[in-house]
Amino acid sequence: MTVLTLLVKGRSPAHLKMIDDLLIAEFEHLDVESKVLGAPINKWVQISLSGEDEVIATNYINKEIGTCPINMKKVEDFPILKGYIMRLDLARNKLMVDIGVFEPKIILAAVPLDALQAQLADGKQVHLKRIAEIFGLQENLPLTVKLVDSISDEDGHLQAELSTAQIDRFHLWQQSLLDRLIVLGASQGEIESVLERTRLNRDVIDVERLGLFEYALTCKLGTDAAGLIPMMGRYMRYAEFIVFSPKRVNWLVGEMPSNL
Repeated sequence: MTVLTLLVKGRSPAHLKMIDDLLIAEFEHLDVESKVLGAPINKWVQISLSGEDEVIATNYINKEIGTCPINMKKVEDFPILKGYIMRLDLARNKLMVDIGVFEPKIILAAVPLDALQAQLADGKQVHLKRIAEIFGLQENLPLTVKLVDSISDEDGHLQAELSTAQIDRFHLWQQSLLDRLIVLGASQGEIESVLERTRLNRDVIDVERLGLFEYALTCKLGTDAAGLIPMMGRYMRYAEFIVFSPKRVNWLVGEMPSNL
């Protein structure tokens, strides 16, 4: 039997059921039995695989879903890591990211304010809370980081910065001049169903996957992402919504006085 910790956070029983259904469907023609074991540590989903095709199923999961590094030994081999924002540490001016390291203890990646200012705010002295508001950096958002030092900081966290791919994604969103509504805690099927039910599919031109239960909806030109929340929220009370506005980003990096 193989036990894997997926690079997915299951924040509700419904999420675990959807993962179970997904694996059953994907492995229908394989000699393998999959079982969702739960999400015991920081909501990371654990599963087991057993059968002659365990290796094939494991390779599929590693490629299509991803697995957590679990311990520091594996982290050292992969400096680019995907995780989920845990919190904003306003007292220490750090963005804390859960990268799936929890043996023998939980270790987070810490992105300091000066790195975020350099990477997202054109070096301007902007408060952490302000950067987070404009770029939608809130708890449960998937994020890719690059470890910059194997030495932990004073709190035992790994020092990191945003990865090139993550910065490129933000820049692409910014340059498109199109609002995006980020939906956390829902599957693609659920989102598309609600868009069709509310007829908002006429206002959304793309559904971009950020994670298994996290998606960015690209709004057509002239559509305000914030305006979609009341209508979608009526049918998705369990979901979290984040607005990414290129106008606000352009204001931050282009016109804002450097002393703010």
